[in-house]
Amino acid sequence: MAIFILGMNAKIYQGATGAALGALAEMGNVRDVTLTLEAGEADITTRANSGWRATAPTLREATAEFEMVWKPGDSGFDAVKNAFLTNTTLELAILDQDKATSGAQGPKGSFSITSFSRNEALEEAITVSVTAKLAQFDQWVVV
Repeated sequence: MAIFILGMNAKIYQGATGAALGALAEMGNVRDVTLTLEAGEADITTRANSGWRATAPTLREATAEFEMVWKPGDSGFDAVKNAFLTNTTLELAILDQDKATSGAQGPKGSFSITSFSRNEALEEAITVSVTAKLAQFDQWVVV
C-alpha cells in the first residue's frame, strides 16, 4: 500500500444527474483539480467558556475547480459546456483514485457549473477553467 497518492492518479467522473457511480464515465481531459470542502460557522460562545469564543460547523459546501483542454467533441468537455449553457446540473464524482481501486474516496453529487472561462495563452493549447459547485449531495464515496 502506497503511503501517498499522486494527483495524476485522481479521477473525475461525470454522467447524467442522479446516475450511479458505476454509470459515470471518466473525464480524461482534466488538469489541475482543486476540491474545496468548507463549512459555515455558528458562534456558540457562552459566558461559561472561560473567555474563549466557541464555534460549531454548520452547512457544508463543495467546490471543484479544474482546467480542461478546449476540445469540442470530447464527451466530458461537451457535458460540462452544455450544463453551463443550459443551467442544468451534472453528476460528478471527484475521487482521489480510480473508482475501481479499493479505498478510493471523494464526494459524489449533482454539481452546477458556475464558471466556464476560456483561456487563450499565445503558446499553449486553448483551455477552459471550470468551477463546479455542489447542488445536491449524494454520498461520500469510499470504494
